[in-house]
Amino acid sequence: MIYNEKAECMSAPEKEELQLKRLQDVVKRAYENVPYYRKKLDAAGITPADIQTLEDIEKIPFTTKSDLRDAYPFGMFAVSTDDIVEVHTTSGTTGKPTVSGYTAKDLDIWGEVVARALSMAGATRKDIVQNCYGYGLFTGGLGVHHGGQKVGCTVIPISAGNTQRQIEIIQDFKSTILTCTPSYAMYIAEVLEREGVPPEDIKLKAGVFGAEMWTEEMRNEIERRLNLDALNIYGLTEIIGPGVANECMEKNGLHIFDDHFYPEIIDPQTLETLPEGEKGELVLTTLTREGMPVLRFRTRDITALRKGECGCGRTHVKMDRITGRSDDMLKIRGVIVFPSQIERALLKIPGMEPNYQIIATRPEHLDELEVQVEASPALFSDEVKHVEQVTRSIEKQIHDEIGLRVTVSLVEPQSLPRSEGKAVRVIDKRDMS
Repeated sequence: MIYNEKAECMSAPEKEELQLKRLQDVVKRAYENVPYYRKKLDAAGITPADIQTLEDIEKIPFTTKSDLRDAYPFGMFAVSTDDIVEVHTTSGTTGKPTVSGYTAKDLDIWGEVVARALSMAGATRKDIVQNCYGYGLFTGGLGVHHGGQKVGCTVIPISAGNTQRQIEIIQDFKSTILTCTPSYAMYIAEVLEREGVPPEDIKLKAGVFGAEMWTEEMRNEIERRLNLDALNIYGLTEIIGPGVANECMEKNGLHIFDDHFYPEIIDPQTLETLPEGEKGELVLTTLTREGMPVLRFRTRDITALRKGECGCGRTHVKMDRITGRSDDMLKIRGVIVFPSQIERALLKIPGMEPNYQIIATRPEHLDELEVQVEASPALFSDEVKHVEQVTRSIEKQIHDEIGLRVTVSLVEPQSLPRSEGKAVRVIDKRDMS
């Protein structure tokens, strides 16, 4: 099902004309209303009048997560806070998150792009969407909620967790579309099997899964065990939230809604723009967002772009499945985690040193995080009861910092590897190929 045929099946010349007009408008709006962008463009010797072609976007300096964090809380807004009707944040790495503000028009745009995404999964007014993305300051829950309501679906705002209750709702409410992280979908499948729920009790026909990297093998397993079509959704808070891109039933790439978000691929080292089909870092520019326009945001996500009409009839540029990051950020069960957050949590505990290593695994299709921490010689030789207390204290401090439960292992002093250069803090053992 195509939600908005005019926008989703536009010819290439029409698309490029619209993109250029919107690019010129957003650069002008950012320059005139966001002091950060005026300063940045002035320093680069760029004015809005210099944007005459789509290629001229390469003249514009990049925006990074640090830039957005430095503008905390409202320094990137292009409108008065009186016109901001909703705010969301990401998790911060230095104590301050990045803030994303939305006008009423922005929420309408957000609903539109998520409606397109859900429609790719076959959503109509007759469908019941069980929305297991988290509600609150993160964008996942409310993003899907806005889109589902725009389609006219019945949206169940159940959020994540309480899996027994999830199973009960799936059965009793006859949910037809599941939205959550792929690892949580796998866990739901395992619980269903463990509970002996017969397949005929489940009416799910499709799932829209995102917020973490996942493989084709994971897709195949989810589809087999839940008997549904599993589609990949992509988004990020800095741009709008979920709904930047989504797979259609062809399942060979994610359609970027490029009438609203202009994509580029750059070499993360040289920062040069790469041609179609070459793998590099995804850069996105918001073309229509009012409250917080963002120019050339470096997502750090590694992918490639491909043009051409899809078998589904849509003409949006496609992005390949995300295969990694150009920095050391981890996404664990949909939550962004940075080594610096772990370090900050450790340093809040008296007597602890930041000698640690983070190990990410996926033993039962769910992301797990182990933090190995060097104990002091005195602690390591202390009685077991005291060691366990310290371990629990560290686990609580990390949970308070990142919002996720982790396993902490105290290891012998000096047992973790040392480096004269950049410390290797993260070992990611998950198969992302």
